[in-house]
Amino acid sequence: MEFNNPVFQTVLGLIIFYIGLKMFSGGMKSMGHLEHLEWFLGNPIWMFFGAIGCTLLWQSSSLSTTAIIGLVASGALPLPSAIAAVLGANIGTTGTIWLAGIMVSDGMPTGITKQIALIHTGVNTLMAVMLLPFVQPIARFISKF
Repeated sequence: MEFNNPVFQTVLGLIIFYIGLKMFSGGMKSMGHLEHLEWFLGNPIWMFFGAIGCTLLWQSSSLSTTAIIGLVASGALPLPSAIAAVLGANIGTTGTIWLAGIMVSDGMPTGITKQIALIHTGVNTLMAVMLLPFVQPIARFISKF
């Protein structure tokens, strides 16, 4: 088997990524209840902004969502805060397109790159701002299942 095959490298990369996410999720579940962060974890607004910041830092909404799921599964994160954090991660992931635009444009994005970045950021922000006031009813609805 040839290791230079792009299909092989893609599949191998996805497998390694999946294993890493599973290990990360397991580590988050084992953290249990975090009393010293309760003021932050119990507040959906703080979790919303925290998720934006964390997702901007590590450029992966998948990693943020995996952390959120792990914290909910361990009982450390209430469901309304988790929903707000997922909304925040959705906004934070738009930082990737801005970073790509900066790299492509040798500075601030211009032209079609700027338009795509603005639309992507705008739609994600609009959706989050519209849903954020309803995290409690959404959490009540989801908890029925």
